[in-house]
Amino acid sequence: MQPDHYFTAEPASDGELQRRAVRLAGRDVEVVTAGGIFSPDGIDKGTRVLLDEVPPPPTDGTFLDLGCGWGPLALTMALESPAATVHAVDVNARALDLTRRNAQALGCTGIQVAHPEEVDPGVRFDLLWSNPPIRVGKQVLHEMLTTWLPRLRESGTAYLVVQKNLGSDSLQRWLQETLPGLMGAVRVSRAASSKGFRVLQVGRP
Repeated sequence: MQPDHYFTAEPASDGELQRRAVRLAGRDVEVVTAGGIFSPDGIDKGTRVLLDEVPPPPTDGTFLDLGCGWGPLALTMALESPAATVHAVDVNARALDLTRRNAQALGCTGIQVAHPEEVDPGVRFDLLWSNPPIRVGKQVLHEMLTTWLPRLRESGTAYLVVQKNLGSDSLQRWLQETLPGLMGAVRVSRAASSKGFRVLQVGRP
C-alpha cells in the first residue's frame, strides 16, 4: 500500500471485503480484510514475529495496539485477556472499520477502536504492541512514537517489531537517545531477533 493511501482509505463496502482464515491466540479464526490497508492478505511476517516472540499479555489492564490495521494484535490481546481494555488505534478509516467488524465477529467486547485523536490523552497503558508503519517516513514515525510511548504506565512495557533492513537498529538508538527527555529513565532493548525482524522492548528500569 502506498503511504498516501495509509491516511486516506475510506471504509470498505461489503463487496470489497475479503475473508481470511488466520491463527490468533492459539486458535483458528476467520477475519475480514480489504485492499487499501496494510497486509490485506493476512498476518504479515513482522506481526507474526511479534506475536511469536512477546510474552503473553497480563490477564487485565489497559492495552494499546498502535497502528492496528485490520486488528491482528488487538484481537490477540483481547482473545488472550478478555478482562482487559484494548485500544486499537489507526489513522486509516478502513482499517478501523475492519477491526470493529472483526472484534464484533470474534466477541472481543473489550476492544475500543479509535482514531488517535479520539483517545483520551490521560489514558495510560500497561502494554503496547505495534508493527509501526516505517514506510510513512521518519518524521511521522517519530511523532507517532514520541506521542504514545510516554503514555506507558510506570510498570508498562511496549514491544515494537521493525524489519532489520528498514532501520531497526538505528530506531533503537534514536529511542534510547530521545525517550529519556520525554518519560524519564527508560530502557530500550532488543527482546528478540527473528526472520529479519527485531522486536524492540521499551520500559522503565
